[in-house]
Amino acid sequence: MNQTAKAAPDAKPNWNIKGELFLNCSCEVFCPCVVSLGKHPPTEGHCHTWMAVAIDEGSYGDEDLSGLNIGLMVEIPGRMAEGNWRVALYIDDRASEAAQAGIGAIFSGAAGGTTGLFTYLVSTIIDVTTAPVEITRQGNRYGLTIDRRIQGEIELLEGANPDEPVMIRNSAYWMGPDIKAARGLRSKLRDHGRVWDFEGKSAEVCAIDWSGPGRR
Repeated sequence: MNQTAKAAPDAKPNWNIKGELFLNCSCEVFCPCVVSLGKHPPTEGHCHTWMAVAIDEGSYGDEDLSGLNIGLMVEIPGRMAEGNWRVALYIDDRASEAAQAGIGAIFSGAAGGTTGLFTYLVSTIIDVTTAPVEITRQGNRYGLTIDRRIQGEIELLEGANPDEPVMIRNSAYWMGPDIKAARGLRSKLRDHGRVWDFEGKSAEVCAIDWSGPGRR
């Protein structure tokens, strides 16, 4: 007798995020982690960074995540691949409770898939909070504002062809294969006892297409 298979009670929901991730970190231009895949030490011996994720299209199970913004504060004591990351997550205050839960699962690594490696790399989640996460993308400039906590702006580096920024293509970097190089403009983070200034420091922009719990 044939029976319809039922999902296990603890099965993880399918999820996906398409959009852009950009960041500004403490490295001198350009951050070596992209090419070394986190095995080369950051230029300052540690990595402090803010990250922004603009979700253009996305879902977690039946919950729509499209149009939501995410911010992160990340503190890495040495090589990126060696872990011990300390992370604070800022979730768009427009997100529903179900969307907040899904985003928390994705960015903690608990949802599996593309971000599943965070379960190995992140040792401490300092805080998860909802906030007005504002992202701007205008021409060569990208910005993240989370009230007075993060006020960051970066600008793409102009290449030999002025219509295309400096890029690293076909990398094996965890965020995505094609990375646009950038530099911090007015860029400050003040939260959780940290006061970081990334003006003139390394930055990057990457189109993302992440999913889980099984990778496509």
